Parts: sequence; C-alpha cells; structure tokens
Amino acid sequence: MSGTARGRRPGAPDTRAAILASARTRFAERGFAGTTIRAVAGDAGVDAALVHHYFGTKDDLFMAAMQLPVDPREVIAPVVAQGPDGAAERFLVAFLGVWEDPELQPTLVAFARGLMDPDASRLLSEGFLPVVLQPVGVALGLERPERRMTLVASQVIGLILLRYVLRVEPLASLSRDELVATYAPTLQRYLTGPLP
Repeated sequence: MSGTARGRRPGAPDTRAAILASARTRFAERGFAGTTIRAVAGDAGVDAALVHHYFGTKDDLFMAAMQLPVDPREVIAPVVAQGPDGAAERFLVAFLGVWEDPELQPTLVAFARGLMDPDASRLLSEGFLPVVLQPVGVALGLERPERRMTLVASQVIGLILLRYVLRVEPLASLSRDELVATYAPTLQRYLTGPLP
C-alpha cells in the first residue's frame, strides 16, 4: 500500500472562502471578461491551480462567486400567488426591495455586470429566463408565456443595467414609487395585454 495521501489537496480551511471573496470583487469591478483565474488567485494569495482545483473553469468560479443572495423564485412566489391582475406592480415592489437592500446590492450588481459579457450571457438566456421568469408566466396562466416573460425581462434587465450598474440619471435617483409608477403599466401590458 502506498503512503500517498488521497482526497482534497491540503490547504487552509478558509482558502475556498478567500478565493470566492477575491472572485466576487474582481467580477464586480471588472466583469466576466476582465477577470482572470490568475488575477483571482493572486488576490487570494494562492496558486491558479488551486482555484481550478476548487472551482474548475472560470464559468464555474463565476457561478459559485455570484451565488445570488436570495432565491428569485421565493421573491416572485407571492406575486404569482395573487394572479395576473396587478402582478407587474407587485413584482416591481418585490424586485426593487431586493435590489435596494444595501447588503444584497453589491453581489447583485456583480452578477449583472457579469451578464453583460457575451461569454456569460448564456447564464441569463439559459439560466434566469427559462428557470425563473418563464415559469412565472405559466403559473400566472398567461397566453404565450415565453414571449410575455421575455418582454418583461427586456424591461427589467434594462432597469437593472441603467439604474444599478451604469447608474444613469435620472433613473438612478428615482424613488421606488416613481419606478413602480413608471414601469408597472408597461410590464402589466406585457403580461396581460394583447400581443401582435
């Protein structure tokens, strides 16, 4: 029998946490394309091979680092439970409550920045849209839910990018009530209005 140890590489118990913290900072500041495994490793004080050992690819590291602080399905569930009438307003109130939370916002902004990169855009198209938003349309009993929820997503993603990521004025300074009053009618039309 060999004396070679098997299993996890030796390392400090907080190595994984240090790598994740470094990755979160890098992705938030530089986006997906501007972040490298080598830079994350350097910030965490470890070798790049150890980052690969714990997380595999850069995509895998991104997903681990950008683990959303809230499950969007839990945020949306009360919106769905009350049916399609007024759903847009309820959705916006819940959505803005999450995005305006100072403890959650940095991680959410980092996630949104990452989605702007073409290499990471599949996280949105293959993840968030079919897993979170399209089932909402089905649960609300909407006609053509995929089309309707994609239209909703177009507005919501625009709001996220302009208000929270790029901080474009006057959108960045509008109150929650102003945002709800501005966006709810359009989103409600996408949900329940006639489609071409």
